[in-house]
Amino acid sequence: MSEEKKKIFDFSLLRRVFQYAAPYKSRLYISVALSILLAVLSPLRPFLIQVTINDYIRKGTAPDLSLKQKMEALVIGITILQIGLLLIETVARFYFSFITAWLGQTVVKDLRVAVYKKILGLNLSQFDKTPIGTLTTRTINDIEAINDIFSDGLIPIIADLLSIVSVLLFMFLVDWRLTLICLAPFPLLILATWLFKESVNKSFIRVRNAVAALNAFVQEHITGMQIVQAFAAEKRESAKFNKINRDHRNANINAIFAYSVFFPLVEIIMAVSTGLLVWWGARQVLHLPEQQARELSGKIIAFFLYLNLLFRPLRVIADKFNVLQMGMVASERVFRVMDNDDTIKTEGSYAPDRIKGKIEFDNVSFAYTDERYVLKNISFTVQPGQTVAIVGHTGSGKTSIISLINRMYHIQKGAIRIDDTRIEEYKLDELRKNIGIVLQDVFLFSGSVKDNITLRNEEIPEEKVIEAAKLIGMHEFIMRLPGGYHYNVMERGSSLSLGQRQLLSFIRALLYDPSILILDEATSSVDTESELLIQEAIDKLIAGRSSIVIAHRLSTIRKANQIIVLDKGEIKEIGTHEQLLAKGDFYAKLHEMQFSKQGPAGVSSRVII
Repeated sequence: MSEEKKKIFDFSLLRRVFQYAAPYKSRLYISVALSILLAVLSPLRPFLIQVTINDYIRKGTAPDLSLKQKMEALVIGITILQIGLLLIETVARFYFSFITAWLGQTVVKDLRVAVYKKILGLNLSQFDKTPIGTLTTRTINDIEAINDIFSDGLIPIIADLLSIVSVLLFMFLVDWRLTLICLAPFPLLILATWLFKESVNKSFIRVRNAVAALNAFVQEHITGMQIVQAFAAEKRESAKFNKINRDHRNANINAIFAYSVFFPLVEIIMAVSTGLLVWWGARQVLHLPEQQARELSGKIIAFFLYLNLLFRPLRVIADKFNVLQMGMVASERVFRVMDNDDTIKTEGSYAPDRIKGKIEFDNVSFAYTDERYVLKNISFTVQPGQTVAIVGHTGSGKTSIISLINRMYHIQKGAIRIDDTRIEEYKLDELRKNIGIVLQDVFLFSGSVKDNITLRNEEIPEEKVIEAAKLIGMHEFIMRLPGGYHYNVMERGSSLSLGQRQLLSFIRALLYDPSILILDEATSSVDTESELLIQEAIDKLIAGRSSIVIAHRLSTIRKANQIIVLDKGEIKEIGTHEQLLAKGDFYAKLHEMQFSKQGPAGVSSRVII
C-alpha cells in the first residue's frame, strides 16, 4: 500500500495520463480558464452586498427625497448586476462541470481502447499467468477511476484552490484582523482534513483490491460453475465469496465512517468561525461610534457569505484529493498493463499472396518459463499438401508445437520456417490468416451461428457460409435451429453439443481457406456418431492442404503421410503407421495399449494419449 500511496506524487505518471487529453487540449484550456473565472466571480457578490448595505441602503434612509430616489436606483442597478453575475457564474459552472466530465469520459474511452488493443497483442503466456478477472478490472474499473482525475480530481481541485485563494484575498482586503479571527479554528480543520484523507485513502485502496478480488473470483467460478456443482462445492465456494465480499463491505464501511465524522466536524468548525465573527461584530458595535457601527453591518454580512464560500470547497477538497490519489493508483495499474513487453517483439513485412504450406522445425527448443524446456531439439518437415500426425502421452509437448507455428509463443532456440522463410519475417496477420486451427475445446462467443463462423467479418457473405456448411454436412442441422444461421448459441456455445461445436469450428476453418490446417485432438471427446461426421469433415478439410493432426485416437491417423511420436518434449520416432508398427517400438506399444480389448481385470482398457 505504501508503494501505491507514493504514486500520487509521481508527476511523470500524472503527465502520462494527461497525454491522453492532448488531442482535446482546447477543452482542457477552457476548463482551466473557467476555473479561474469562477474563482474571480465567487467573492464578487458578497463584496457587492457589502457595498450596497454600507454605501447605498444606509444612505437611502436619509430624509432627502432626491438622495433616497438616487440610492434606490443604484440599489436596483447593483441588484441587476448581481443577478447578471449569478447567471454568468451558473453558466460557467455548468460548462466547467460538463467539460471536465466530457474530457474524463473521452480520455477513458481512448485509454480503454488502447488497453484492450494492448491485451489483444499480449502473448498467451500472460493469460496463463494472469487471472481474467484481474484484466477485466484493469480494463473497466481502474480506467473508470482515471475518469475521476478529470471530473472530480485534479482540475476541480485546482478550481477549488483558486476559489479559496480568491475568497481569502477578498477577506484580507476587506478586513485582515476580522479575517484572522474567523480563521482561528482553521488549524483544527487542516488536521481533521489530513486525518480524513489518510483514513479514506486506506479504505479506498482496500476497496479497490477487494473489487479486483471479487471480479477475479466471480469470473472464474461462473466460468467453472459446472465443476463447482458437479462436486457439490457450492457451500465452500460460497463461504470464500462471502469472505471476499465481507472485506469489500468493511472497507466501504470504514470510508463511510470517516465521511460521517468529517462532514459534521466541518460544520462545527464553520459554526465556530461564524460565532467568532458574530462575537467580534457585537464587540465592535458596543465600542465603535454609531456611524462606524452602521458601516460594520455590511462587512459582517459579507464575511458571513465569504465563510460559506470558503467552507464549501474545503468540505470536499480532501475527498477530491483522495479521488485523485485513487485515480493515480488505478492509472499506475493500467499503465503496468500498457508497459507489459510480453508481446510479439518482432514482426516482419513478408506477406505473400498465398502460402504453399511447407513447414520446417529446425532444432527447436521451447520453454514456457525459465529454462524448463517442454520441447527439446524438435526437427521435422511437412511438405506442401502432406498430413502429419503427432502422438504422445499427455504433457509430451503436442499442443506446444502447434502454438509455436502461428507464433502464440516465442521459441528460445532453433528456427521455424514456412515455405523456407522464418516465421519471424512474416507479417503476423498474414501468417495467421493462412493457418486454420480447430481446437479440442471449441470456444464459441455469445452471438449467432453465422457470427461465430465468420468471427463477425462482415466482408464474408452468408452465401459462402452456407456453401462451407454444406460441404461439412452441417447445413441441414443449422437450418433446423430456431432462426437458422441467426440462432444465438449463447455464451461459450452452451446451447450446442460438443460435436456440434466442433463441426462449427470446421466450417469456420474451411471458410477462411487456410494453406495450413491444424487439428488439435478434434475427435477426443465426442460420441461415435459425431466422430464419424467429424472424420468426414476432416477428410474434406485436409484435402490439398498441409495438415498437422494431434491425435488422441490412433485409428484416426492411419492415412497420415507421417507420424511423429513425442515423449517428454523429444521426438522418439517418425514414420508412417505401417513403418512404426513394424519397428515394434514406442508407437507400436502405444497402439497395442490403446487397442487391447481387455485390461488385467477383464475390463476394457483405454490409454489416454
